[in-house]
Amino acid sequence: MSTSIFFWRRTDIEGFERLELSVEPDVVTATSTVLCLEAGGFRLDHRWRLDPGWRAQSVTVERWNGQGHGLLHLERVGKGWRVNDTARPDLDGAEEPYLSVTPFCNTFPIRRTAEEKGASLTLDTAFIDGPALTVARSSQRYDRQGPGRVRYVDLGLSAGFEADLVIDGEGLVLSYEHLFERVTPE
Repeated sequence: MSTSIFFWRRTDIEGFERLELSVEPDVVTATSTVLCLEAGGFRLDHRWRLDPGWRAQSVTVERWNGQGHGLLHLERVGKGWRVNDTARPDLDGAEEPYLSVTPFCNTFPIRRTAEEKGASLTLDTAFIDGPALTVARSSQRYDRQGPGRVRYVDLGLSAGFEADLVIDGEGLVLSYEHLFERVTPE
C-alpha cells in the first residue's frame, strides 16, 4: 500500500484542497477536504472508492455552508448509477463521476487516454456540482498534447470551456489552466 498527500490551490478564486490518496492492489481510495469562498463560501469533503484500474465505484460528498449541511452519495451499479440510493437512468452509461471543485477526478479519464500525442478520449460523466450537490449528465474530451500535457474540452454543461492540463507520471494534475495548481508544503 502506498499513501500520498496532495494539495491544490484554486487560481480563479480563493480556495484550497488537501487530498489523501491510498493505492492498494485491489482498491484505490481518496479522502479530501476543499475550503472555498465560491458560492458564499463552503467546506466540502469528498471520499472516493476506485477499482484497481482507477474507475470510480463510488463517491460521497459532504458540504457545509451558510445553508447548513448536505450529503450526496453516488454509486456505480452495473452500467448505471444510484444517487442517494435512488436509481438514476439518465446517468446510465456515464463512464465516470466528475466533481466540479477538484482536479482529482480528471485523473480517471487521463489514465485511460492513450499516451501518444494526438490521442483523444471522449466520455460522458455524472457531473456533480459541489456547491449545489446536484448530479447531471455531461460530456467531455481529453486530447493528449504530448508528454505530461492534456487538453480538457467540455462538450456538455459548460460547452466551450477548454483548458490545458499539466500532469505528473501518474496522471494527477499539476496545473489546470484557469482553475487549479498543485502546491507542495514546505
